[in-house]
Amino acid sequence: MGLMEGKKGLIVGVANDRSIAWGIAKALHREGAELAFTYVGASLEKRVRPLAGSIGSKIILPCDVASDEEIASVFELLKEEWGHLDFLVHSVAFANKDELKGAFYNTKRDGFSMAMDISAYSLVALTREALPLMEGRNGSVVTLSYYGSEKVMPNYNVMGVAKAALEASVRYLAADLGPLGHRVNTISAGPVRTLAAAGIGDFRKIQLVNELRTPFGRLVSTDEIGSTALYLCSDASTGMTGEILHVDCGFHAMSLSVKEAIHLSSNS
Repeated sequence: MGLMEGKKGLIVGVANDRSIAWGIAKALHREGAELAFTYVGASLEKRVRPLAGSIGSKIILPCDVASDEEIASVFELLKEEWGHLDFLVHSVAFANKDELKGAFYNTKRDGFSMAMDISAYSLVALTREALPLMEGRNGSVVTLSYYGSEKVMPNYNVMGVAKAALEASVRYLAADLGPLGHRVNTISAGPVRTLAAAGIGDFRKIQLVNELRTPFGRLVSTDEIGSTALYLCSDASTGMTGEILHVDCGFHAMSLSVKEAIHLSSNS
């Protein structure tokens, strides 16, 4: 039997086969989980349905996370189909492309509000609707963040602020859900060239710096992120909540790259 045998969960945020959420879905499916997926709009539906079908998923639902009505509809349908839920994976973030380049102070009010709503508040809204289905099941909620929430990353701008709000939300949700037996955790993933990341100015340069700075000398893969999410969704992590796990090949631990340190040492 797999680690997730008999467990059912919702994956929110798959856009294509390069999505972090898809890497997570593959890991969960491999260990026996039954999965449901959401999508936004017809163009993403065309990508998500074949992927979900390839792993035998039968529940693929429309959901704009900026709409409380659509979120409620998703969980009502899950209640009808499954009756309960064991885990929720939130891998959703969005900001206007114009807000992801140049100076942060140029962020528009409506752009700031939208980034916070979709990237941070949606976790709160989804978790609230998931709770009745998780009752008595020691549920797990997992979301995705990035190191730009902790330190300034060029062009990450309003998304860094939104991710900081997301991480704070995880801590407050962990406090609320703990007495109910549920846990909420975050994966702070290294830079992956997803559909969403393509909108960040000079993203490839950010990847190159990460690759140079990590102890492994490489970037993290979606499969590696998926394996960490598998741990967080499984009963192996029942003693952990309110946590931020960095899955970035060690980038967050470094001030200088290994190559830079060797260069300094050789010239001292």
